Amino acid sequence: MSMKLWHCAGARSLRAVWALEELGLDYELVMLPFPPRIFQREYLEINALGTIPYFVDADVEMTESCAIPHYLATRPGCEHLAVPPEHPAYGDMLNWTYHADATLTFPQTIVLRYTVLEPTPEKKPVADDYAKWFIARLRRLDAHLENNDYLVDGRFTIADICVGYALYFARTLKLDERFKPQTSAYLDRLMARDAFVRADAAGRESTD
Repeated sequence: MSMKLWHCAGARSLRAVWALEELGLDYELVMLPFPPRIFQREYLEINALGTIPYFVDADVEMTESCAIPHYLATRPGCEHLAVPPEHPAYGDMLNWTYHADATLTFPQTIVLRYTVLEPTPEKKPVADDYAKWFIARLRRLDAHLENNDYLVDGRFTIADICVGYALYFARTLKLDERFKPQTSAYLDRLMARDAFVRADAAGRESTD
């Protein structure tokens, strides 16, 4: 077993765990408290950023939660989780995959910081503004899901893993109360997948 993933329950690293489970790959999971750079400072000796995920595969080292599923889907026998570069939907897959973190997850991290990690009255307006910003950024996804069950090629791919986590994160922050019906149904569909259930449970069971 050459693959090893450092993970915090419910954090962005869930994208990587989910992809590994979808692909049925062998890996070692190392659970950390959140945020690890505060509660497990020796982790900085492994990953100087102190962020998760941190993933290694032999000589490969990765820290980006959307890049790891993309990388995994390029392995021999794992290509079914993506579309190839020559596919007409390849650009769409890349765009949704990286839209997930840069556009959708980022504003939620501000909400998390000022409602959970550093909940002070003077920061609540900031958190509220970023929550509204996140909901506004769902417009493109909402429109797509009116006529599609998945994001790319009419089937489940890494794009769904990456965007699905952003919606799952929103649910933990109770922002899903403002989801459109089709977006809530999409998240429910993704969370019902066996690989997601295993991935989510693996992280939580390790911290019990």
